[in-house]
Amino acid sequence: MRLNPVLAGMTSYPFLRLTEAKRAASARGVDVIDFGIGEPREVTPSFIPRALARALEDEPISTYPGAEGLPELREAIAAWAQRRFGAALDPDTEVIPTQGSKEAIFHLAQVVAGRGDRVIVTTPGYPVAARGALFAGAQLVQLPLDAARGWQPDLDAVDWDGVALLWLNHPNNPTGATASPELYARAAALAREHDFVLASDEAYSELWFVGEPPVSALQLADRTNVVVFNTLSKRSSMPGYRSGFAAGDPAIVAALKRYRPNVGVAPQTFIQRAAAAAWADEEHVTEVRERYRAKRDALLPALLEAGLRRSGGDASFFLWLRVPGGEDAEGYALGLLDQHGIVIAPGPYFGPGGEGHVRIALVPTPEDCRRAAERLASTA
Repeated sequence: MRLNPVLAGMTSYPFLRLTEAKRAASARGVDVIDFGIGEPREVTPSFIPRALARALEDEPISTYPGAEGLPELREAIAAWAQRRFGAALDPDTEVIPTQGSKEAIFHLAQVVAGRGDRVIVTTPGYPVAARGALFAGAQLVQLPLDAARGWQPDLDAVDWDGVALLWLNHPNNPTGATASPELYARAAALAREHDFVLASDEAYSELWFVGEPPVSALQLADRTNVVVFNTLSKRSSMPGYRSGFAAGDPAIVAALKRYRPNVGVAPQTFIQRAAAAAWADEEHVTEVRERYRAKRDALLPALLEAGLRRSGGDASFFLWLRVPGGEDAEGYALGLLDQHGIVIAPGPYFGPGGEGHVRIALVPTPEDCRRAAERLASTA
């Protein structure tokens, strides 16, 4: 049997190695506390499943959802963007619901890039954008995030010839760094000048520990050639609902509306109605943010006492830390699992820019965060 050459040549998703090590430790009787995978484990606020149940009751006949999404959800997203970022979006032409943000990020290169075009992704970074570009037949370009620049890319160092798509991701996974309005403005100006698409993955925009709220590319006065992705997975603790959106340049949104019926990824209407309720409420988001802050406060001092050093920013629900003494990051992570039953993600899993670092996802319970801190302190 033949496989797509991209799939055949692709290495295993790096987190599979972490999963195998975790299973082996559990089989040895180790009590594992897992900070490796960035999957929220918070209870979904009760008003959201209630909205879902009502939506199911209101749909005795199930029909195929339209690619453009329900008007009520597009309007709720546009209203949220106005409240949160002061961004005026036309819900009919500048917003399209998606099944979370992962599938939309993966598919974007299929829409805006041709075979052989160059797609730029940042390193370290979320691997899905890169994998989507490879399946689209694009040429992948790794743009380093510079620790000395606050984990920002140097856009002036890029050769823009043949570039079809530039990915930015702030608050950043894995570094937790935030973007400045100037970064978005410069990237958007370059996108217009060289006629490529600036795609901004903002899945963690609603989670930050200190300082001002993160900014968005939606705040740009001119969003020509710009598209922003966001999701309810982190903001509203809804990873299993698979609900997000793409918003920005009407020409890009129109292209997505043309593409998406071909791959069957329109969200279910009952999920969309629950999502509209989630985007309309901010109280639960404040509570989610405070829980992650409490977890960070419980765990971070023990990590620093154990020899790790802060390296990233103060947003997302990740801690990005430099391993002590120039140790190998994957070796350090596996040692922590073996000695303490604590699972963390090696920085190189997010690309070559992650060397010398590890990522801690603050997804276990507050009690488990305190237990992990106690384990580290017992051998410090």
